[in-house]
Amino acid sequence: MPCIAWAAGVRVPKPYICSEGVLLMELVTDANGNAAPRLNDVELSQELALQYHAMLIRQVVLMLCAGVIHGDLSEFNILVDGEGPVIIDLPQAVDAAGNNSAAQMLERDVNNLADYFGQFAPSLRGSQFGKEIWGHYVAGQLTPDVVLTGRVAASKRPPDVRGVLREVENIRKQEESRLRYLKERDQEASE
Repeated sequence: MPCIAWAAGVRVPKPYICSEGVLLMELVTDANGNAAPRLNDVELSQELALQYHAMLIRQVVLMLCAGVIHGDLSEFNILVDGEGPVIIDLPQAVDAAGNNSAAQMLERDVNNLADYFGQFAPSLRGSQFGKEIWGHYVAGQLTPDVVLTGRVAASKRPPDVRGVLREVENIRKQEESRLRYLKERDQEASE
């Protein structure tokens, strides 16, 4: 996944070699050439928090445009070099189209960013970038240049309570049938 992210233009360490499960990547350094600090070790102003948040949301979009979701994005998996945030720790990244939990993983990643940066820029708290990004993705409208607002209109469609109750009843019947089968099997085995 790091190679896919790199090829998509995501700010990740440059991968050099991948052989037999070993990945050699560039060392991310700060402006002075020292190992770059993790985001959680960097002092942020409100302005810098907003800037970094916007940069990272763009990186999340670029990754998803390439079909990748980080899956564990937080202030601990982001380094800060001389140009800003660099996303690291991609081994747990998932294929967005092939994972049933992709929407939840994306939303968790994006909410982690909002929670962290919201400490410095309270306006980010309660933003819905994850839902908005995923909405564009499933509609086939997600591009690297998508304009995001961080807001999603609430659905005006009433909930389908009858449909939910039908599903609950179907599951109840399936479980009763499964239990009857197990009981009959056990009786036959004991005879």
